Amino acid sequence: MQLFLLSALTMTAFAANSILNRLAVDSGAIDAASFAALRVLSGAVMLGILVAMRGASLQLVARRRAVGALALVAYMVGFSSAYVTLDAGLGALVLFGVVQITMFLLAALRGAPPTGAQILGASIAFAGLAWVLWPAGGAAVAPSGVAFMIVAGIGWAIYTLAGRTEPDALAGTAANFIVALPLVALAVPLTGAPLTMSPAGTGLAMLSGAVTSGLGYALWYSILPRFTPSTAAILQLAVPVIALVAGVILLGEAASLRLALGAALVLGGIALAVLSGRRRAPAK
Repeated sequence: MQLFLLSALTMTAFAANSILNRLAVDSGAIDAASFAALRVLSGAVMLGILVAMRGASLQLVARRRAVGALALVAYMVGFSSAYVTLDAGLGALVLFGVVQITMFLLAALRGAPPTGAQILGASIAFAGLAWVLWPAGGAAVAPSGVAFMIVAGIGWAIYTLAGRTEPDALAGTAANFIVALPLVALAVPLTGAPLTMSPAGTGLAMLSGAVTSGLGYALWYSILPRFTPSTAAILQLAVPVIALVAGVILLGEAASLRLALGAALVLGGIALAVLSGRRRAPAK
């Protein structure tokens, strides 16, 4: 039960990141690159303070750190840039589809291929997600947005797998944010986009960085070793559904039978995959 609650809290934090990013960037309150930079800066400050209060040390130079930090940069910059041109629902579909495929492939290469039940669960969950999020009416899709989201998905998949070997989830996440910060900051002028930083956009970026990213990612790293890589990939398919449900509850968006049935398929597929994954010893 504790693992279920921690997993639900983590996926809710991930969903909140999507909502905060869309509120800030889609409204023009802040540009995508500045949002990503402030997000990483706020996460680094929050996590650094918590690590210092605990009296722990940060390992900033290590092979694990290079992989984690570079993957975090790819995710942060790709994620924020994609939502400039990409529909929110289709963006989530591309992101978590790429995350799942990448993690399945990398896990298989490392000797932990998904089981038949996990593949079935993933297929059911992804079908439900596609049904809910696929844009109606043949809406045009921006190739640049899809490309950015593919980069973000690959980056997040690698970041997730790298976290399974972190001996200290909080310190490891803090170190990743600190090392990634100058690289993300360099991406701001390289985008060539005009900079926009209103108080509202800055506040949303800092909230996303300090709370739903920094603390959320540290929590994710702490529970990752208890899942197989394939199960961890499938579990994240719940994030877009949580975001949609939050929109209904918090923003007064319209609920629909399509949303309810799609959510049931996603959660049912995840349940099948997670229960199957628990019968296997997690691959290190």
